[in-house]
Amino acid sequence: MSDLFKKAISLGVGLTIVSKEKVEKAVDELVKRGELAPSESKALVDRLVERGEEERGAFKTTVQEQVQKVLKELKVPVQSDIAELEARIAVLERRVAELEGGTADAPASDAVSAGDAREDILTDTRTD
Repeated sequence: MSDLFKKAISLGVGLTIVSKEKVEKAVDELVKRGELAPSESKALVDRLVERGEEERGAFKTTVQEQVQKVLKELKVPVQSDIAELEARIAVLERRVAELEGGTADAPASDAVSAGDAREDILTDTRTD
């Protein structure tokens, strides 16, 4: 994920994606200004980093869920749909080869030329 994309996402959810070093630097500034006790600085850094990771994880999960929802609404096939269709095609190719008197390993060009001879027999029965 590019830095610009991370920053844009951060703005969208009110987070600032920064490195641990930048968090430590900001906390050190608080210590220097006397707004934070030195003994509390490590705990604050750890809490801020942990909170940032939790927020990023929750945001990532939300984005993934939304992407899956959109893909489903658009009826984009998933990998299992494609695998099922490939298996069905393989079965049909074997059946065609058997009906043509060939073997299941017959080249596709032979099947096409044999199919051309019977083109008038095969019709499209799809209703969609």
